[in-house]
Amino acid sequence: MDSHFLGLTAIVTLGYQLIFFIITALLRFDKVTDFAGSTNFIVLAILTLVLKGSWYFRQVVLSLFVVIWGLRLGLFLLMRILQWGEDRRFDDKRDNLGKLAIFWILQAQDIIGWIMWIIGILVEITADQQKLAFKNSPENRGKWCSVGLWKYSRHPNYFGEILLWWGFFLASTPVLEGAEWLVMFGPVFITLLLLFVSGIPLLEASADKKFGNVAAYRSYKRKTSPLILLPPGMYGSLPQWLKGILLFEFPLYSRNLPQEELS
Repeated sequence: MDSHFLGLTAIVTLGYQLIFFIITALLRFDKVTDFAGSTNFIVLAILTLVLKGSWYFRQVVLSLFVVIWGLRLGLFLLMRILQWGEDRRFDDKRDNLGKLAIFWILQAQDIIGWIMWIIGILVEITADQQKLAFKNSPENRGKWCSVGLWKYSRHPNYFGEILLWWGFFLASTPVLEGAEWLVMFGPVFITLLLLFVSGIPLLEASADKKFGNVAAYRSYKRKTSPLILLPPGMYGSLPQWLKGILLFEFPLYSRNLPQEELS
């Protein structure tokens, strides 16, 4: 299981939304749509906090904030629609399973996008704080950071940055029309910039120059994903060609190291 439960949260989200979709489709009860969306965040916040098992004050407070936000919004939307008596967005969908499914999928797309953004920002904040603490420790002077999230990715902060921008875009897609789709260039630009220009390539070159002659560093680089959070054992066992195709392990990240060191 990945360290931030990305796969698990996606599965839980799909299952949670499927339950409410079935209720709506079978009972034609369309008053729980927005409630399902907002409370989804509560479920994920509590689930990931418990599974992570690290009850740090910051994590507890942030999770509590998500729960309070979700409860407030979910109960407000539920009470509002119960007072109104109906959700007019479903006027042409209650008796059409196809239209109802499309509507629910688009809403789920919103939720998945929001989850990606939240996970992305949390990963980025956590990675930055972990590296800062590592660098500020005198005993780590002259070492590369390989603790916390940096054990699972050589650049977890960039992974968080890319994830949150694509989440932002995904959540906006249900309402995009015509030229508005050009907003896709935002996450595309960020991704290309970090992958090929001023992000990973520069930092990899700098690290290779400092630690390239250290066997432990070369082992760390061989076993650690450049971007996506993955267990070192899993990543290290993959063939080099597969890393390059699926996991962004591009040759330009190791131009200063012998290629046989990475295979």
